[in-house]
Amino acid sequence: MPPTGFEPVHPPPEGGALSPELRGRRYGRRLSNLSFLTERKEQTPERMRAMTTSTAYFATGCFWGAERRFWNLTGVVNTSVGYMGGTTQNPSYEAVCTGRTGHAEMVQVDYDPNLISYQRLLEEFWTMHDPTSLNAQGGDIGTQYRSSIYTTSADQMEKALTSREIYQRELSKSGIGEIVTEILGAEGVTYYLAEEYHQKYLAKNPNGYDCHSSTGVAFPHSVDKSVAN
Repeated sequence: MPPTGFEPVHPPPEGGALSPELRGRRYGRRLSNLSFLTERKEQTPERMRAMTTSTAYFATGCFWGAERRFWNLTGVVNTSVGYMGGTTQNPSYEAVCTGRTGHAEMVQVDYDPNLISYQRLLEEFWTMHDPTSLNAQGGDIGTQYRSSIYTTSADQMEKALTSREIYQRELSKSGIGEIVTEILGAEGVTYYLAEEYHQKYLAKNPNGYDCHSSTGVAFPHSVDKSVAN
């Protein structure tokens, strides 16, 4: 039966029933068991200087595959998945999957701007999914799978809006429709950390579900030097 948007398309693994203490916990702690995936521990010149960390939020459909794409980028120091943009406090995964809480499946990306630019993260975001598909990515259907960016600074907002215009021009050249991605400020919006079994899911289950659509259109790298910093 095709997904309706009112049931989990990627349900908890067997034995993964939610416990009350894991439901919708606010993000306020460091993930422990798999943080090595995103922490570069080599004593390179970049690591030897004081590291600064910035935070970005992206929604591209199912957060399992999106998180893996971000943690594989050099300069990303930590990732987690959660829920953002809804009206229900401390939502559970089951509640989010009904579409009634209004949340999107979100990836939080902590990155060192000395090693990777926000522009580079945006380029990964635009090309890892289909931003012209409204509330759906492949077989994942529902508002929880919408395309979304939450910015944490005025500079991020400016770059996100500019990158949308640039990518739209490329899509239009290929006869692809309008981007429907929402770009909003994160101020006052709570990020609820998802249940533990969702965190680094594809590190725990390398062959697990990873549904991502794509337009197949690359982001034009000719703009990197002008807007990446």
